Amino acid sequence: MKIIKLIMGFISRMSKRERTILYATLFVVVVFLLDALVLSPILSKIEELDATIRSEEEKIEQSLMIVTQDDRIKKESEQYASYLSKPQTEEKEVTAFLKQVENLAKQSSVYLIDIKPSGRDDAGISTRYFAKLNFEAQMEQVINFFYSVSSFEQLLKIESYEIAPKTAGGSVVSCSASVSKAIIPE
Repeated sequence: MKIIKLIMGFISRMSKRERTILYATLFVVVVFLLDALVLSPILSKIEELDATIRSEEEKIEQSLMIVTQDDRIKKESEQYASYLSKPQTEEKEVTAFLKQVENLAKQSSVYLIDIKPSGRDDAGISTRYFAKLNFEAQMEQVINFFYSVSSFEQLLKIESYEIAPKTAGGSVVSCSASVSKAIIPE
């Protein structure tokens, strides 16, 4: 209470002009303190919330675009469904793969000498199985076989091959090739 009386006594001894300057100065200081302690934190929080709202709105717009394209995505996934396969044991997958290659060789009139699995490679969500084959055929039949493998409805690919004539001047060639099949689970 003494401090307040001292301050009041000090202010009462001031001239009217000095009191006006003191009140104006106190008003400015109070405004700056309010700005620094109240308004600035509130405004910065509002800006931060606005930025968060904008980013969430963008995410929602992207999600809406995907949802609106649901039918197109379903049609496209049905188009590629033949490339997907149901999960089976590795042994069944390899057996089915070797059987597919044998059937393609028969359809292309290729004489299959040897076929054996040569490993697998896990890359991301897909698994690739490999097979080594040795066969003999005329060049036209070899090309037909390679085309059959490449255009097969499942993901088969000729990884590498070596072609050499079986006999000098003969029309039959001997070929060793590496074929792979990619399995993408549903």
